[in-house]
This record gives sequence, C-alpha cells and structure tokens, in this order.
Amino acid sequence: MARPIKTIGYIGLGNAGISMSSNLPKNGYHLVVHDLDAEKVQRATKWQNTTSATISGSYDPSAFEKCDAIITMLAHGGIPGTIVVDTSSSSPFDTKKLGEELASHKLILLDSPITQTYMHATDDGRSTLMVGGSKEHFELIKPVLSCMATYIFHMGPLGSGHAMKTLNNYIMASSICALSDSLVTGQKYGLDPQQMIDCLNVGTGVNFPTMDTFRRDGLTRRFDSGFGLALLVKDLGITEDFMRYSEFETQLPGVLRRYLSHSMDVIGEPRNKTADHTECIRGWEERSGVELNKTEKVRDIPQEDFEHRLAGLNRR
Repeated sequence: MARPIKTIGYIGLGNAGISMSSNLPKNGYHLVVHDLDAEKVQRATKWQNTTSATISGSYDPSAFEKCDAIITMLAHGGIPGTIVVDTSSSSPFDTKKLGEELASHKLILLDSPITQTYMHATDDGRSTLMVGGSKEHFELIKPVLSCMATYIFHMGPLGSGHAMKTLNNYIMASSICALSDSLVTGQKYGLDPQQMIDCLNVGTGVNFPTMDTFRRDGLTRRFDSGFGLALLVKDLGITEDFMRYSEFETQLPGVLRRYLSHSMDVIGEPRNKTADHTECIRGWEERSGVELNKTEKVRDIPQEDFEHRLAGLNRR
C-alpha cells in the first residue's frame, strides 16, 4: 500500500529534470535531489525545502529511504510502499519487467515520460506527461505530477506511458525527415527555406518542427533546441522493437533511423553524441549537395495565425 506523499526524491537534473523538479518545493513538498553534475545539485539545493543526496562528493542512497515517491530516470530503492516514477524514454516491455522486479521489493513503479507543446515548456510547468500504471497509484501521485505538468494522461497499465512516448517520437521523427527532404529539394528547385516554413505553418503540412524546432533552431543554425539527436535515434530503436512486438509490418521506423544515423556520421565523433537533433540537417545537406540558406532572425508567428487555426479546428 502506497503512503501519502510528502517527501519526493528526484534523480536526474538534466534540461527537463531541473526545471520540472523546481516546481515541487514551490508547492510544499520536501525535495531530495541527486545528479552526477554537482553544479546542478548545488543550484537545486538553493531552493526552499530541498536537500541533496550527494554528501561530500559521493552519492548516499540512504537519503532516499524516507521518500514517499521517487521521480527518476533510473529506478532506485526505498522503503516498502515507495512510488517510483520513471520519466525517461524507455521500452514499455523493459518497464513491465522492471515493475515486476520492484514489486518483489514492495516498490511501486509508474512510467511517466514527457512531451511538450513547445520546447522548454518544462521551465513553466506546462509539459505533458503520459502515465502508465494502476489507476489507484496514478491518482495518488497525480497531485505531484500536476506541479510539473499541465497536461497529464493516464494511458493505461504499466508500460502504456512508454508505449505512447515511443509513438509520439516516431511521429515527430517522421515529420523531421519529411521536412528535411522538402527543405533541401525545395531550395535546389529555387524555393526559400524560411518562406517554405512560413507557408507550411498556415497549411496542411504544419508540424512541430515547422512551428518550433526547425523554425527556431534548425534554419538559424543555432542547433540548440535542447533535445539530442542521439536520443531520437535511440527512441526509433524502441519504436522498431514496439512494432515487431505488435506484429505490425512497417519499414518506416528503420528508414527514419537510418537517415538520422547517417546525420550522426556526418557530424562525426565525439560531437555527434551530444549534437542537437536539429543538426540532423547536415546529413541531408551532405546527401543533396546544398547548404540550406540561414535564417538570420527568427520571426514571431503572428497571433492571427493561431486564432485563425483555432476557429477552424473548433468548428461544428
């Protein structure tokens, strides 16, 4: 039986982790944090009601023993009844196995990967969480998750959150590759990439990269969206496994993975391990023989474009 939640452990203070976890002490929870990056731990422990599990430069797992819930990229133990929330992008099948292993220690696992309506929505507590696990434990942890996200979906039993996450990223990867194909071939024909983006954003080809990442970070060549190319390639490997397990035949996940892996090869080691996913356009440029025209200044998307779209989408 899970306990009422007052003390929360948070393991992993990456780009999303540090911004999402910062909302918990603001809402009255006591927070215990840990990360391999000591500077990020120092930043976090300056928050009210926050302590560190890193003592004198070493990790002290006993610091999490009194936590009622642990939110982490890696599941760690606690006392019986502790809820462990895995926010990573993982295989739903591995999640089920891990859930069985933790249950043998009387620990409760929920999978709750993250997606966003725009990059860095986690900074404002406006991200989206896809949760898998029992309804009872979901309802218990929901007030905690609500401090970190605006949109929370209980997708079903354990593993369902990770299943939804891999499909979400598969769809995003499909749009990235189709957009990259279109930008290089469009420019070769004589079209301007920035104008193509503007046109797509008020057309049926609109997607997350045209609205956000490639408009802001790809064509400007800042390559700083905050989501890594290597992670996207890894996620497509999960998608391939998911499709095979579901006995659905499709070659598209493998094709996407091959194109994006080629981009990693073009970027080269060791930088390709940390490259932003928008830098994948280097692979398309190498294959097409053109370098995309650089956007010098990102233009805001006009408010009337959103109002126009909403009016149409909400028609009866």
